Amino acid sequence: MEQKKISSKDLAWLIRRHSVEMTHLSKGSHIASVLSVADIIAVLYAQIMHYRVNDPLWDNRDRMILSKGHAGAAIYAALAECGFFDVQELKTHYQDGSRLSGHVSHHVPGVDFSTGSLGHGLSVATGIAYAAAKSGKTFKTYAVLGDGECDEGSVWEAAMFANQFHLSNLIAIVDYNKMQSMDFCEKTISLDPLTDKWKSFGWNVTRVDGNNHRQLAEALSQHGDKPAPTMIIADTLKGYGIPFMQNDILWHYRFPHEGWEYDAAVAELHRIKPDSVEDPYTPAGVAYPTIPPDADIYNDHTTSATWKPSSFKLNDTDL
Repeated sequence: MEQKKISSKDLAWLIRRHSVEMTHLSKGSHIASVLSVADIIAVLYAQIMHYRVNDPLWDNRDRMILSKGHAGAAIYAALAECGFFDVQELKTHYQDGSRLSGHVSHHVPGVDFSTGSLGHGLSVATGIAYAAAKSGKTFKTYAVLGDGECDEGSVWEAAMFANQFHLSNLIAIVDYNKMQSMDFCEKTISLDPLTDKWKSFGWNVTRVDGNNHRQLAEALSQHGDKPAPTMIIADTLKGYGIPFMQNDILWHYRFPHEGWEYDAAVAELHRIKPDSVEDPYTPAGVAYPTIPPDADIYNDHTTSATWKPSSFKLNDTDL
């Protein structure tokens, strides 16, 4: 297949639309994580990275490690739209026998490393960047992390190593949507002040609106004024693009079910669809999605709102 020319805006929308379809068909999860990272992935593949779709193992290609591998649907959608494999294969996502596993897989052309065990991606990317620097190769290595996985000690070991060896060919991005798994990050293990933490590890640090393509492209093109790795903290909104999924932890593990959930998700995406893009699944959208009047879709579904530890009594037999 030939590489397709596509704008980052168009690609971001298609990533979101494909991901709704993929998780809907497979009954897989992590749609909100895909939605928050879609703009970052789109800018990387449409504007920043060097690669060849007809030669996925081209030695001088830029490497990209999606450390938050549970958002792998975003990578699959980007690779398909860029021409690495047929877009129709996306419908097999998470199905028995499919190479498009729920967490991103290196068996897919264009994927450099299988991820899913959080906290490993930056270490792998650091090793790739170190090997490239030692051998005089000029490609760059990009790593996209989730904010929750920054709780992992391996992330900070990699941060120290990358600074020690001045790996200016390493660019990491944190998808800082402020939520992880079952709750807000600040109520799990607070990351703030995240910018200061990365600066104290010697990295060049930039903070941007992670759903703004101009800011992302500028940050990814300018890697600081000292020979050191670069960290881009991208402030995003979990579930971005579909209002009833935004900032609601329910959609970390949930998929758009048949009925109003799927219909409303498609309708919301069609409200922001670029004119230059066609919806490959529902070209006309869903004109009148039926949302039950009593649908509990805007409530806070975080554990901090629904779990009441004071209502439980710890007995001696529980110890």
